Amino acid sequence: MKARLDAIDWQILKELQEDGRMTNVELARRVGISAPPCLRRVRGLEEVGLIRGYRTLLDEKKLGYDVTAFAMVGLHSQTEADLLAFEEQVSLWPIVRESYMLSGEVDFLLKCVTQDLQTFQTFIIRDLTATPNVDSVRTALTIRRTKDEPVVPIDLG
Repeated sequence: MKARLDAIDWQILKELQEDGRMTNVELARRVGISAPPCLRRVRGLEEVGLIRGYRTLLDEKKLGYDVTAFAMVGLHSQTEADLLAFEEQVSLWPIVRESYMLSGEVDFLLKCVTQDLQTFQTFIIRDLTATPNVDSVRTALTIRRTKDEPVVPIDLG
């Protein structure tokens, strides 16, 4: 069900996406309300799950994670139990940072981040292709990131 939000709620979400560390007082100032109702609104947005959490975005390259790659995985079986079993396995691999179930020729797209190519290759050979129900794996190494917008595109215009 799509959430029913007023203009202030949308502005709160937009502001928090841009800077999740700002104080409630600053947020209230930016959206044009006082601090107590602003805090109530934020807590309400958290309680209904519209705000899932707060994170710090790190620069993986500066931390030594030089390889970002994608693995396109095809499964032998797409029964609900088999899909759930694969999803559970994916959740255990720290190298996999994002996972998407897809329609079409590929069943899952996995975004992997690791220190070097050897670590990624070892993961593909030792872990991913050896996983029960995995039929095929195709990989693609990224050359460079051309866009990085890890937020919802909120248009207040």
